[in-house]
Amino acid sequence: MTFNAMRGWLLALSWLALPAIATPLQAASPQAPSRTHAQNYKDMVLATCIAQAYRNDAGAAIDAGSSASALRDWTSFDLEESPDAVQALVDNYLARNYANPLVEAETRGVRFDLLKCLDLYHSTALEELVKRLVVLPTHISTQRASNRADKPAALNNDQFRICFVWTNMGPDLVEIVDYH
Repeated sequence: MTFNAMRGWLLALSWLALPAIATPLQAASPQAPSRTHAQNYKDMVLATCIAQAYRNDAGAAIDAGSSASALRDWTSFDLEESPDAVQALVDNYLARNYANPLVEAETRGVRFDLLKCLDLYHSTALEELVKRLVVLPTHISTQRASNRADKPAALNNDQFRICFVWTNMGPDLVEIVDYH
């Protein structure tokens, strides 16, 4: 089954899940900023897996790759170790040889790449990676942006501020904020 055919089936199934009375769209932008760093990291790994699995389908690969890139902005992780660890995990799952005789009887050459990516997403291996590499896994990105007025700041000038939260260990959640 091609990615476009699979996308069509997923779209059709999603319509079945809609409530009987339609409600207006809740958001016109990604919801990632309201999720935890851990969840956004897992979503980023899933998008990376899908981008790699469907790299021969330009539209799917570009969309998934761009989504993975955007998700990097809403999480905080070890930038040194994470890229190699994610790549190794994705490679491991996509190299698996899944088989289903019923599907194979209908369509030859099915690789089950999406199923592999979903299995990766729900794996204990990804959970362990999150625990090892994600900084402040329960932190939500929008927490940084809200209520900066009551947070300490240094180097305050007309454009930039260094904002932080003071903890027992010293400054935390340090960020340079452009107010323009």
